[in-house]
Amino acid sequence: MKKLKWNTPEQLRSLLCELVSWDSQTHTEGERTFPIKLEEKLLELDYYQQHPNYLSLHDVDHGRKFVSAFYKHPEATETIVLISHFDTVQTEEYGDLQPLAFQPELLTKELYERRHDLKEDVRRDLESGEFLFGRGTMDMKMGLVLHMSLIEKAISEDWPINLVLITVPDEEVNSAGMRAAVEVLTSLRNEYGLTYKLFLNGEPSFTQKPGDLKYYIYSGSIGKIMPAALFYGKETHVGEPLKGMTANYMASYLTQLMEWNPLFRETDRGEDTPLPVSLQQKDLKLQYSTQTPYRTVALYNVFLMKRTASDVMNLFEQVAKEAADKCNKDYQALCAREQIDAIGEVRVMRYQELLDYAKNKLGHEQVEQLIQEVLNNEEWDERDKSLKVADHLMIRCKELAPSIILLFAPPYYPAVNSSDDTLVQETIELMKTVSLEEFGVQVNQIHYFNGLSDLSYVNYQDEGEGWTAFEQNTPIWGNAYTIPFKEMAELQAPVLNIGPFGLDAHQISERLHITSAFVHTPVLLERVIKNMFQNEEEKLKLTTV
Repeated sequence: MKKLKWNTPEQLRSLLCELVSWDSQTHTEGERTFPIKLEEKLLELDYYQQHPNYLSLHDVDHGRKFVSAFYKHPEATETIVLISHFDTVQTEEYGDLQPLAFQPELLTKELYERRHDLKEDVRRDLESGEFLFGRGTMDMKMGLVLHMSLIEKAISEDWPINLVLITVPDEEVNSAGMRAAVEVLTSLRNEYGLTYKLFLNGEPSFTQKPGDLKYYIYSGSIGKIMPAALFYGKETHVGEPLKGMTANYMASYLTQLMEWNPLFRETDRGEDTPLPVSLQQKDLKLQYSTQTPYRTVALYNVFLMKRTASDVMNLFEQVAKEAADKCNKDYQALCAREQIDAIGEVRVMRYQELLDYAKNKLGHEQVEQLIQEVLNNEEWDERDKSLKVADHLMIRCKELAPSIILLFAPPYYPAVNSSDDTLVQETIELMKTVSLEEFGVQVNQIHYFNGLSDLSYVNYQDEGEGWTAFEQNTPIWGNAYTIPFKEMAELQAPVLNIGPFGLDAHQISERLHITSAFVHTPVLLERVIKNMFQNEEEKLKLTTV
């Protein structure tokens, strides 16, 4: 048997440091070059030189690509998909240590020299020697390393099961990589007659609260959606404030009702979604002037467990109408006090209603031209473009003002959960037993991964058309942003997230637990997969007796 390259703790650590050194911050050149380097790395395995069609780069967007690496057993149809992402968040918080952010060994040593300047828990972990620091060590290049090790071992030992490694860009922003991978996964299934048995992600174990040192695995992933609003008032000069209505005044009513609103909280299996908060609120004035701000936008973060996009839009509209009623009541009282005529009543409209109105007034061709003008602006991201489309339409339909236009802005992560699946339940029990007996570490199950993950784009369970409200009310839908809902629904297999323990993702103190990453988790993952095909072999023996 050929000696393995990515098997021992030392080999895994070396591979991790190499992958981390390939700076792949989201929306940088490094993110574009990372998959090319990874393909070259995987080609070090003879298997992919002999089967070059099993290793591929696939286009995503903006020059970015994702990698698929297929281990195909000649007689197997059962297939496990290994999912990871290789992009990382930015590194500005490292300050003068930024050049070392992607050099884990050097960064860990330098931080040790500065340990007295760090928080007590970080300093304690540094002094223990049990953690490796660096951007991407925890979130989540170690997950990719573990999957590469599994592929190599499957090849070496001729495992009677198929593995598909998928590693993608852009998870930290819009999950464009995973959304593109859905089509490849459906194509692979059809071409090779595969039966997907499990979608296994490698995101790390996150703490549930400060000071939490428990090890978690996840049988689902929380969802996220972003209701947004364009507030369109009436402009005036600050010297004549009662001749208009500021959009900021209107926005204040909705934001007050959206922030921490328990109406949006969901509870499932004893776990709660975090309460909604505003992620952005700003007026659209390009420069300072004494003209009052009459166009304002806001984004609100809402987490999901069971609700669909349609459910959330219905709730959002309900809250927006309550906000408009309060705003109108207070405004009417103001008009009575100041003895002036009102400029109108604030109305609430969904984006779909605005779009239909604009097409009827301006014509389909002019509306499409307005939308295309926004889409062509490369300086705006997907959220900006969504809000700008609504703004451009309202500028030409200002007779609808004052109005609150409700819409969705990307990204959208549907919730996914497999806690009731028999295979997942058996796997979790196996992990609990192995981890406790061999390592003395307790495994704890969480039903919804609270950090968001690419598992949201497989095993889609909406039996109705709960996504239609998203399609209808996302201004850039079908152009700058799409979700393959129908294809996602075809990828029916349970989900599970098993990764190493780490702390402080997206912080200067991001760190990976060395023993968990290089000793415990590799053993657990190997046991999990071997148990699956060994169970199948036992079933086969029973049916042939």
